Amino acid sequence: AATKLASAEKLMYFCTDQLGLEQDFEQKQMPDGKLLVDGFLLCIDVSRGMNRNFDDQLKFVSNLYNQLAKTKKPIVVVLTKCDEGVERYIRDAHTFALSKKNLQVVETSARSNVNIDLAFSTLVQLVDKSRGKAKIIPYFEALKQQSQQIAAAKDKYEWLVSRIVKNHNETWSNVSRKMQSSPEYQDYVYLEGTQKAKKLFLQHVHRLKQEHIERRRKMYLAMLPQAFEALIPDLDEIDHLSCIKVEKLLETKPDFLKWFIVLEETPWDATSHIDNMENERIPFDLMETQPAEQLYEAHLEKLRNERKRAEMRRAFKENLETSPFITPGKPWEEARSFIMNEDFYMWLEESVYMDIYSKHQKHIIEKAKEEFQELLLEYSELFYELELDAKPSKEKMGVIQDVLGEEQRFKALQKLQAERDALILKHIHFVYHPTKETCPSCPVCVDSKIEQLISSRFIRPSERNQKNLLSDPNIDRINLVILGKDGLARELANEIRALCTNDDKYVIEGKMYELSLRPIEGNVRLPVNSFQTPTFQPHGCLCLYNSKESLSYVVESIEKSRESTIGRRDNHLVHLPLTLILVNKRGDTSGETLHSLIQQGQQIASKLQCVFLDPASAGIGYGRNINEKQISQVLKGLLDSKRNLNLVSSTSSIKDLADVDLRIVMCLMCGDPFNADDILLPILQSQTYRPSQCGSSSSV
Repeated sequence: AATKLASAEKLMYFCTDQLGLEQDFEQKQMPDGKLLVDGFLLCIDVSRGMNRNFDDQLKFVSNLYNQLAKTKKPIVVVLTKCDEGVERYIRDAHTFALSKKNLQVVETSARSNVNIDLAFSTLVQLVDKSRGKAKIIPYFEALKQQSQQIAAAKDKYEWLVSRIVKNHNETWSNVSRKMQSSPEYQDYVYLEGTQKAKKLFLQHVHRLKQEHIERRRKMYLAMLPQAFEALIPDLDEIDHLSCIKVEKLLETKPDFLKWFIVLEETPWDATSHIDNMENERIPFDLMETQPAEQLYEAHLEKLRNERKRAEMRRAFKENLETSPFITPGKPWEEARSFIMNEDFYMWLEESVYMDIYSKHQKHIIEKAKEEFQELLLEYSELFYELELDAKPSKEKMGVIQDVLGEEQRFKALQKLQAERDALILKHIHFVYHPTKETCPSCPVCVDSKIEQLISSRFIRPSERNQKNLLSDPNIDRINLVILGKDGLARELANEIRALCTNDDKYVIEGKMYELSLRPIEGNVRLPVNSFQTPTFQPHGCLCLYNSKESLSYVVESIEKSRESTIGRRDNHLVHLPLTLILVNKRGDTSGETLHSLIQQGQQIASKLQCVFLDPASAGIGYGRNINEKQISQVLKGLLDSKRNLNLVSSTSSIKDLADVDLRIVMCLMCGDPFNADDILLPILQSQTYRPSQCGSSSSV
């Protein structure tokens, strides 16, 4: 039967989103008069209400129940606001339900959306007996299940938002429209409502914005030290200024606007400047923040430390210059204890001091060598009685050293005896063979300077092809390949290095040459064992063997090397000077085996068209495969071959100079500060000046 309800013209609500936002939804009103009713939800508020007596409410509910019972319709008691429920009220409500024919009670919370569906489904089951009986779940257990369900839905919804929203400028209306069909969005809105979904969206957008601002802030702070370096690099200018005065100083710099931008609105992170990606200049109000002040303090401290380190470097250099213990050639390990103190270690790494010391040593060594050369010139009478080949005997060298030994300029090179002996030999060679190559002042020899001056005016046709060869910086360098397997190449390389000075210099005929060795013991077709590299151009090759196997290796390697250059422009390896040497096996210097190896070596040398050297005789240099005489013989041969290939000799003959119009004899000391240009330029600038046909590099 129909039941008459006194709720005419009252709004009908269908979801919580309508509360307070009635105008945004379709409005439906309760009908007037009688209405078909199938059951009743009898609601009891179990919260502690203001100015409200629960007993009075329970009495009203009891009277209401008596009226509803007359309809004989199913009734379910619903306890509302259980999230704020009072335990006594809940207990009394349950007692009331038991007293009324054992009514079913559902504990709910509309705010938390707990058991709301259960209340209706319980009533529906009472109306329609065919439906399964609903299980009544206590409030706190239902709340726990509800919380887990909401948490899972929230996680899925937040994942959806993070996937769709990548920019902090996105709007809710645009994004909610995109998410409308997504189950993650629908489930969360059903459980928590649109407002909470929007709130989570706004939180995500706010987080994106803060992350964007933080990235911009880090970029600005990373640029700030560079701006300080460019605008205020002088410590004296800012050492005693406060941060406020430094800001004013920065604004006066010409390049201020290159690094900074002054915004009309501040702070910068609350303005639209955060989205101006094209302008990477630093907002000037950032200077007022603590991180910027800390960076300025760090810049100030850096300048102070750099000044202190510079002072330490100067103090260290002064120590080196004034210390009597620092002599040419003294190793760092010996000098360190005399010149280092705690302050030096505090401010700079030892490697820095070692670098300064190395440069200082280079300077004082060069100076000591120059002074020693002056000493040799002062004692020129010591070198008058030498042989024409300029090779002093051991006795003569002893006399020279005894005479010069008391001189301080001689003692200054005490720790560089090899270099000192080489300078003596070079001086002797210069005395008997005075050329620009043997000149102690090379490459600033006066002869060289005059040739450079003349050649700079023009290039003769005959010189165009020789220019690169004549100016070859490797003219005093010998690059030697040593070929031999089973350790022979490395062993001989070590023996040759033992005869060189500390910097791999070797003296030949009174002149020092830089000797570069490349021992090869493997497959020459591999790049690591190649005869030549971009930085190594061989001038000759020593081929070592002490057995049939090692001799076969030499022959195969030479043939492979020559084959690799056939057809190339740089096929000079085909004509590379070779020397084949039979080296001694330890304890095996005689017998049929040695005689057989000599014969085989001579046959191979004839086939390869190279020099063959007999093995070193026993007793010459303990433990050495080849004696010093053989090494010098090989290097002299290579040097002669190298000179012929590079057209080293360019001296004009007397006949070449027979047709010159004017001869100028200039007597200048090499190293003299007087400039030869002052004499020659007036002649070279003459209109009648023309190249000589004789081909001399110093004639016009």
